[in-house]
Amino acid sequence: MKIYRIYKFEAAHSLPMTPPDHKCHGIHGHNFTAMITLDGSPDPHLGWLVDFGVIDAIWDQLIFCEVDHKYLNHVDGLDNPTSENIARWIWDLLTITQLGPLLLAVSVSENDHSGAVYEGP
Repeated sequence: MKIYRIYKFEAAHSLPMTPPDHKCHGIHGHNFTAMITLDGSPDPHLGWLVDFGVIDAIWDQLIFCEVDHKYLNHVDGLDNPTSENIARWIWDLLTITQLGPLLLAVSVSENDHSGAVYEGP
């Protein structure tokens, strides 16, 4: 069984590895969307893989508080906050929680038409 949970956050970033004349080089903001996908066998008694409330609590305590309305370049581990690097950063944080063994993918999009999916190392 695969389940997912979608989260939104607003943040600013710049992409320092791009050329100075690239539109993403300067500070700009996005309404980001992140999707956490888990894979495993639902508990036969409860009927679910993980309580969505548990996922929400982990998201709020580990990730949301670090990224929402923040300048992502100042977040530890996100000095080059591309969608790809944000997805990997979220994955790395989730692996140290009870969700780690169930992680299948972390997706991050910065708008309605582009994003990245990280499926682990």
